Amino acid sequence: MSAMKRDPYRSSAKKYDLFIEPLTRELRYIGKKFYPPEKGMHVLDVGCGTGNTLKIYLNEGCNVYGIDSSLAMLDEAKKKLSDQAELRLGIASKMEYSSESFDLVISMLSLHEMPKEIRPKVVAEMLRVSKEDGRVLLIDYHPDDIRFPRGWMYKALIHFFEIAAGHEHFKNFRSFIRNKGIPGLIISHKLTLDKMKIAGGGNFGFYLLKRKNTI
Repeated sequence: MSAMKRDPYRSSAKKYDLFIEPLTRELRYIGKKFYPPEKGMHVLDVGCGTGNTLKIYLNEGCNVYGIDSSLAMLDEAKKKLSDQAELRLGIASKMEYSSESFDLVISMLSLHEMPKEIRPKVVAEMLRVSKEDGRVLLIDYHPDDIRFPRGWMYKALIHFFEIAAGHEHFKNFRSFIRNKGIPGLIISHKLTLDKMKIAGGGNFGFYLLKRKNTI
């Protein structure tokens, strides 16, 4: 992803919280329970969008930071978070944060949007900026074990929104699923998985990584 390219969310950012956020809200709260925050933690959201995830952690007393390549999305996040979060326009594969800065680094439904060659670079950066005893939480589509009927209903809805997002977006989504999503990244790059959880009838995976190996 490049912040210099035309912003693909320029026309949809203002509508995101109306149409998309209600469908993903449950995932954010599952993620919070999966690795419960503690007051004073430094939390970074990579691909923070309109700031909904950061708002949850801010309400838990965390110090929150967000980075996104979409200026339009960041403008919406700023309206929501004001000066309570440090928000940056930037590229996830080359973040300007110091190493070992954050207790928790999150990416939710962002990696599948990226080209195949960019994904491991982004995860490497997330591991770099997490503290030695910190964690990286990846939440994204799970490629296998879709359960009937709920899972197939979710799957149909997911494909509808991914196609509606445009040709490039859908191409990256298909590549993500074809390459086994986050589990594929974990295996191919020998990442250290702390724990995982599958939800949404098999469509969504929660993967907690330790900072041990690097890509």
